[in-house]
Amino acid sequence: MERIDKVLSSALKSSRADIKKLMKKQCVTVNGVRITAADAKVDPYNDEIRLNGRPIVYQKHIYIMMNKPKGVISASEDKSVPTVTDLVPKELKRPNLFPAGRLDADTTGFVLITDDGDFAHRILSPKRHVEKTYHAVLEKELNDGDAKRFADGIRLRDGTVCLEGKLEALGDRKVSVTIHEGKYHQVRRMFASLGNRVLELKRVKIGGLPLDEKLKEGECREITEDELEKITQ
Repeated sequence: MERIDKVLSSALKSSRADIKKLMKKQCVTVNGVRITAADAKVDPYNDEIRLNGRPIVYQKHIYIMMNKPKGVISASEDKSVPTVTDLVPKELKRPNLFPAGRLDADTTGFVLITDDGDFAHRILSPKRHVEKTYHAVLEKELNDGDAKRFADGIRLRDGTVCLEGKLEALGDRKVSVTIHEGKYHQVRRMFASLGNRVLELKRVKIGGLPLDEKLKEGECREITEDELEKITQ
């Protein structure tokens, strides 16, 4: 059971203060009975909840795919620079949205934004081995043996050991990198340990779900249930 103001706030993407105002107008019904108490408990999946006669469809959490541009940080709030949650359009806004995993300001591509902390923990935990795939442009071509070093696990210059990853050449200093960790600036630091430098970096896939090619940088859309399952497959 959930508080009705919480259910309506989530479904209508409105603040609880606005929901309370609506309820005072006696325009909310549950199973045909008018409800004015914001703390009334309802079953959002089985009770019939209506606002001005219109049925309310409850969705406990939201999952958003964003194609992050450069210059935007992976955070929920920052007073000095734009964040990924600042770019979420009004129709997808929810309280407590945050990025599940981080890309640095100069890295573009797939950021998953949600209000579901449990889901975020599952996909970020190294024990779950949810893969993240990146495309990178390097300063120099790969050397023979670089792919094997990635496959064996790389020791960074500060002694940090990265778990095994997959490195594939795409041609013209372009590569594909797949890892299942999220250490600070990990991909850039892995190449630095090989004596190379990443010039451009874009995350193109999380788990089995690729970034929607139709999304321009800065755009986002809701992830469907079927797509969500691909992330943890």
